[in-house]
Amino acid sequence: MRLFFALLLFVFALEQYHLWWGKNGVQDNRQLQEDVALAKASNEELAMRNKMMFSEIDDLKQGSDAIEERARNELGLVKEGETFFRIVPKG
Repeated sequence: MRLFFALLLFVFALEQYHLWWGKNGVQDNRQLQEDVALAKASNEELAMRNKMMFSEIDDLKQGSDAIEERARNELGLVKEGETFFRIVPKG
């Protein structure tokens, strides 16, 4: 009877080891949950960026104001008859 009890205790301890530290155990589950949380955060950030890009695309398709703004900011273009002033900070 003692041998049977010792064998059961050994099997129970082995199963506990696999539950807590083995493959697909509690430790792996925690790590996977952290990975999923990081992936969700990254996906939310990318979705926000995509929304901004689609909004900008719509603005560029609909009117010339957005195109003019981009040309002024990125290319430094000036309309005919305008005077361009550039303020250079000291230093």
